[in-house]
Amino acid sequence: MSNPQAAQNRYRADLREMKFLLFEQFRLGEILGRAPFEAWGVDDASMVLDEAYKFVCEVFGPLNPVGDRVGCRVEDGRVITPPGFKEAWQKLAESGWRNIAVKPEYGGQGAPHVMQVIVEELMSGANTAFNMYPGLAHGAAEVIQAFGTARQKALYLPRLYGTQWGGTMCLTEPQAGSDVGASRSTAKKLPDGRYAIRGTKIYISGGDHDMAENIIHLVLARVEGAPAGTKGLSLFIVPRVRVDDDGNLQGSNDVTLGSIEHKMGINGSATCVLNFGESDGCVGELVGEVENVGMSQMFKMMNGARIAVGVQGVSVASSAFLNALEYARDRKQGPSIDHWKDPTAPRVAIIEHADVRRMLLEMKSKVEGIRALIIKLAMHMDLVHVHQGTDDQKAQYHQGQVDLLVPLVKAYGSDQAFRVCELAIQTYGGAGYIKDYPVEQYCRDAKIFSIYEGTNHIQAMDLVGRKLAQRGGQNLQEFLGDVAGFVQKHTSHPGIGPYVGELGAAQEALAGTAMRLLTWFQSGRMSMVPLAANRFLEMMAEVAVGWLLLDGARIAADKISGLPDDEQSARERLFYRGKLHAAAYYARHVLPEVRFHAELLGREDRSPLDIPTDAFATL
Repeated sequence: MSNPQAAQNRYRADLREMKFLLFEQFRLGEILGRAPFEAWGVDDASMVLDEAYKFVCEVFGPLNPVGDRVGCRVEDGRVITPPGFKEAWQKLAESGWRNIAVKPEYGGQGAPHVMQVIVEELMSGANTAFNMYPGLAHGAAEVIQAFGTARQKALYLPRLYGTQWGGTMCLTEPQAGSDVGASRSTAKKLPDGRYAIRGTKIYISGGDHDMAENIIHLVLARVEGAPAGTKGLSLFIVPRVRVDDDGNLQGSNDVTLGSIEHKMGINGSATCVLNFGESDGCVGELVGEVENVGMSQMFKMMNGARIAVGVQGVSVASSAFLNALEYARDRKQGPSIDHWKDPTAPRVAIIEHADVRRMLLEMKSKVEGIRALIIKLAMHMDLVHVHQGTDDQKAQYHQGQVDLLVPLVKAYGSDQAFRVCELAIQTYGGAGYIKDYPVEQYCRDAKIFSIYEGTNHIQAMDLVGRKLAQRGGQNLQEFLGDVAGFVQKHTSHPGIGPYVGELGAAQEALAGTAMRLLTWFQSGRMSMVPLAANRFLEMMAEVAVGWLLLDGARIAADKISGLPDDEQSARERLFYRGKLHAAAYYARHVLPEVRFHAELLGREDRSPLDIPTDAFATL
């Protein structure tokens, strides 16, 4: 693989597992054919998975190592993407895979959001770095669709959704980092109603590239005289190249590339420093018509991006697991434990060794459980649209669960993606550490997931500081009630009953810890909250994943009991047995940690707060 342009596709996906989630566990067919998804059926959705997987393996997958090894470069003030990226961008535009859930009026196919999430996993898993470019354009379009004027929608949406133009979100500044309220970018209103934009933004993914004819930046800036902090920020549409109302390009808009970052991973994605208005010639227009609501508007894109990061996580972790599984089946090393003292014993495939099997089952359970969590979230989003206007109470319930699960999907999905990729490398042994195999790239690519779109501590503070209290705590109570109801109903189930008790104990420990957090808030012990936030998020995510794995195992056990005992059913029986074993492993090895973590938080240890700053090291 010394020639980066001669790389092969190494992406792997388990379509049977995806179809199980969609059609058996979450019963997507029940909303297909109903408004607003009346044009879709089960056969259509199944075909989408097959064809999208074929597309990404042919177009995206071979470019993944190319992007990693060649990376992006700057020539004459522009980013040049790796070989093959421009052609892949064009093929993606022609294919329509990016837009299957977009409304037909904007050039999409009107599919449920859950279908876009599955296709997103396939695209991201095949080539995370490349898929970030159209993904950000899609996110920018969603913000304009939600908050823009009629003119803005007509001008920008077809070109952003159709990948004619790229898009970005521009929040971070050198002096501010995650403290977005400390932004110094300014916007001065001009006589024609537009704004002169000036400032510098850093870590802008896809901030410049040579694949699209224009890039639409969504920029947070402060209008003259606006309040300090996030309440004074407005959101602006700032094209790299100025456009008229018909979309014709009109020349430079004084948006210049400062530099690109040289990173640990996702090297095919240009991470840019952008300067706006260095020559006082950058002009933008307000998203919509109201100033000082930029943060609430940007949260639309940020929430979508946070879900997308969780999807990135499971996509890369899944391919790492499946590649490790393939390697473990083929690689022969060492005798069976039954003959470990016999130097003449035949060597067996490493999948026969106990510790390799342990690592594979841990990867399988986490990948399948996190994917189930993401599909659960996406189904809640689709059910909001199904019930809006006909059953507002159900719509409110589903929206509440969306709000609650977003930080879990982003943080737990990204944290575990890195750990799964590390386990995949360990499964390979020394071979996993070299570039002849894909898992070392997956591990490097995955590390950024826990950092961008709000570090995972920000997600945890969002969960405990905002989400738990929404609707007076009702969203959390409904989540806990759903889990408790499942436990009560299935304690005696012949297939999963022995493991349901672990879920019940974990659910009770989580509920008790939530009350402890509330006590800290009410008693003024706020300093304990950020110490506990990450652990609480992990506990809640583990309860959710354990619940969904056991729910899938319940279905699998029922399906096995109904299968005929013949050769044709053997493969299905193995698939369902895999679901049972993954759920059992997670229930036995992960769910007990929830109770232990609840006990740790109950000790209210303040060691990180009590240690003197200068005592960390006396250098």
